[in-house]
Amino acid sequence: MSVGTRVAPAPTVTPNKAYETSLAQYDRAVSHLDLPAGLIEYMRLPKREYTVNFPVRMDNGDVKMFTGYRVHHNLVLGPSKGGIRYAPHVDLNEVRALAMWMTWKCALVGLPYGGAKGGVICDPKKLSDKENEGLTRRFASELVPIISPHSDIPAPDMGTNSQTMAWIMDTYSMTVGYSVPAVVTGKPINIGGSEGREEATGRGVIIVMEEALKRRGRIDRDEIRIAIQGFGNVGAHAALYASELGYKVVAVTDVSGGAYNPDGLDVEALFNFTRAARNNLLKDYASDDVDIIENDELFGVECDVFIPAALEDQVHEGNADDIKASLVVEGANGPTTPGGDDILRDRGIVVVPDILANAGGVTVSYFEWVQDLQNFFWDEVEIMRQLRRILLKAYDKVVAVAEDKDIDMRMAAQIHAINRVAQATLTRGFYP
Repeated sequence: MSVGTRVAPAPTVTPNKAYETSLAQYDRAVSHLDLPAGLIEYMRLPKREYTVNFPVRMDNGDVKMFTGYRVHHNLVLGPSKGGIRYAPHVDLNEVRALAMWMTWKCALVGLPYGGAKGGVICDPKKLSDKENEGLTRRFASELVPIISPHSDIPAPDMGTNSQTMAWIMDTYSMTVGYSVPAVVTGKPINIGGSEGREEATGRGVIIVMEEALKRRGRIDRDEIRIAIQGFGNVGAHAALYASELGYKVVAVTDVSGGAYNPDGLDVEALFNFTRAARNNLLKDYASDDVDIIENDELFGVECDVFIPAALEDQVHEGNADDIKASLVVEGANGPTTPGGDDILRDRGIVVVPDILANAGGVTVSYFEWVQDLQNFFWDEVEIMRQLRRILLKAYDKVVAVAEDKDIDMRMAAQIHAINRVAQATLTRGFYP
């Protein structure tokens, strides 16, 4: 079966270009706001950056040094919030970008948080469970001076999960001498985690996608074809939820390649395969009704919705012309460069931006934090009801700004979020 025109391999994009993208987006947005120059510069820069180098004893007895980061971008609206990423490509610029996007994301959906992000340079798939635990606990001990339920609350991200958060929570709790569940979110439910947290980001992507489709008059789910880049926590749960609702998921990819079927994939089977063993990859999936495709081929797939849910800077000048979808819903943080944005906009493709589309994760993290602080927990029905309410309220605000200023949704979302932080800063004033 054919997936459409094969496109040339995408140009290599260095990970730290994400920071350039975040700053370019910010500069574009603030040009529409009448704000003092000093305030604009203040919001552009991270509040603080924390770099640590720490030892971990490996299974063979050797001691290996690792480097980790935690960046607090802005604390005006409340304690900082953001995930911790374990990946070989992590660097300070990437973490700066992700922290900035978290500030705007929290502001956009009305959460009482500022933005933060963290990361460790490592490949967690090449570490044993014991080594992962040792790395996590040592990194957590380095973060103890700057994290707390009232200052900075980490969460999972790429390469980390609920178990990682459990180790961080336990390390922090052992250090202070009592249990502090609210110091992290994304924990297992049996130690204070929230119902619905693991799948929240992916489900939120589909909730927002449905609203975008509805406003475009597309309501026949079985006629909507979806292609998803990335089959980690966000992409996989987005695919599962879309499939449950009756949408036709025709292609998914991970770092190894992907699976394609124009009549729709068995998403549950793919999900179970990739989760059955630690290193199971989509390229190794065997089925008569599935074609294995290369990552660059995904951009040539005939579809109605394209969901980039992998890394930043994936949609750019080299491939934005090849996307066949009329709607792009950003499951990843910063997956589209400014140049890619310009091409998509010129082609009439609607982009639902990351700070709106993937805000489901931090929203349910907020619910988890509130539940931990109160020691009062909600059921999953209430979690999902509140999640939908918050995301659709934010969607309405973005559309209102876009229509009022005759701009695209990314610009509208950034303007609304940045202005909320700006007005809060002006109200608080500058100390001293």
